[in-house]
Amino acid sequence: MKKATGKTWLQWLKLLDAAGCKTMDHKQIVAVVSKQFAIGPWWQQMVTVGYEKARGRQKGERPDGFSFSLSKTIASSADAIHRAWVDEKQRAMWLKDSLTITKSTPRRSVRFKWDKDDTRGNVMLYPRSGEKCQITVEHQKLPSAAAAAQMKKYWAGRIEELARLLEE
Repeated sequence: MKKATGKTWLQWLKLLDAAGCKTMDHKQIVAVVSKQFAIGPWWQQMVTVGYEKARGRQKGERPDGFSFSLSKTIASSADAIHRAWVDEKQRAMWLKDSLTITKSTPRRSVRFKWDKDDTRGNVMLYPRSGEKCQITVEHQKLPSAAAAAQMKKYWAGRIEELARLLEE
């Protein structure tokens, strides 16, 4: 570490603590490292990940809770997938629970508030050739790693059901 960055791990920990990184998310820490220290992008990521691990962050943990994302390519258009999210009747056919759409951009994205616990989520749509579309669901602000794992399993099942309905 010292040879590549000019600092030991202990020095990095002290510097990043002093910069307030304990309360920052990954992107914010990388921004601090990139602005204040002359190391390349790969080492910026290495220092940030090492710092997060040293400070006890778990996979998917952010200052405001835990998050995860999952992706699936569906044999359907981005328009059809977007409609299946924003149209309440269509959404009721594949989603077991209630959410509130907070923002929507046709063919591109949907943002939502999970009604059960006020957590948040993003859905990104990436059109592919041949009437296919990759869908990525990210759910944020979950209270624990266990809750994130449970919701990831839930969303995997719901996205499978969405795919089944749209691919018929």
